[in-house]
Amino acid sequence: MRLNTYVRSAGLALTLGAASMPVALASINTAQIVSSALSSVDCIQWRVSGICYWLFCTPFGCSVRTSVKVTHNIPEVVVSTYTDAGGNPWTEMSTISGASGGIENAITGGLSGMSAGGGNAADQKSGGRRHSAVKFKYADALGHPATSLIGGAIPGYSCDTAATPLIPYFLSTLDALAWRTGVPESLYPEALIPGRREVGNQAAGNMWGNVYPRGGFIQQTDDDKASAVVAQRVADIITRTGEPHVYQALTGQRRAGYWPPPPVTENDASTHTWQRLSPRLSQSCAIFPDGSYPTSANGNEAYALWQPYSCCKRRGQTFLGSS
Repeated sequence: MRLNTYVRSAGLALTLGAASMPVALASINTAQIVSSALSSVDCIQWRVSGICYWLFCTPFGCSVRTSVKVTHNIPEVVVSTYTDAGGNPWTEMSTISGASGGIENAITGGLSGMSAGGGNAADQKSGGRRHSAVKFKYADALGHPATSLIGGAIPGYSCDTAATPLIPYFLSTLDALAWRTGVPESLYPEALIPGRREVGNQAAGNMWGNVYPRGGFIQQTDDDKASAVVAQRVADIITRTGEPHVYQALTGQRRAGYWPPPPVTENDASTHTWQRLSPRLSQSCAIFPDGSYPTSANGNEAYALWQPYSCCKRRGQTFLGSS
């Protein structure tokens, strides 16, 4: 289910005006996100990956021409996870999550027992003891501000991005029913069968959490790991079409000499990598699990999702193939 035209237009308008509004819980701004992407050679990983063959014809005959095939990663979205509505750690964008919280209240207000508030049950204590490991996270996925600066920057030597800067691809407050109830995904085999669709794995002793059901509730005492798994869930949703959520799909259309990335799959570096932005800004990328990191003081974190693209410059009317 896609975000409707009204929601997308409203989101873009809020995005353009958000920079002038003060935000209480902000830890990284647009300039820092752009700078971190442009300077992250480890994340871009540009390389020559083959040769493309084109059939070029004129009235005088045909010939085969070649062009270099390149592969590199592009930052597509910034995925933010946070504990309270409006708490997006991306400074200029937190207004969007705050404004859409009113829509969430309208969606959930009529449902008995469903609160539109956030918070972590694991942090609630009774008699000095934790009584639950369940956490809840809001999440946003917004077009990376540097996606067009890296994607398509040098014709023939960099690939076009499928993402649009600053566009909301997912706002959990607009997906409140599925995000809070886990319906229908809590009944999927991926959610019921242990060992399926997990970030990390039990055998290696680094299982962080389940991808399904793809909602805001997660059983994990470590807040950093909980945030990472929720971000993985968002990426899993938006890079596919026809999912039972309210979102805008981020999928490229394959064409002659252009290969967009496959859907994000956990534990698979050939489909994506993550760059940590907040509370710790990293210049490198990795898949989750990616080690041990300190927990944010306010439970709000942000990550850049990078995906691999391959392309080559068109040098004829007909694409013959690549090697």
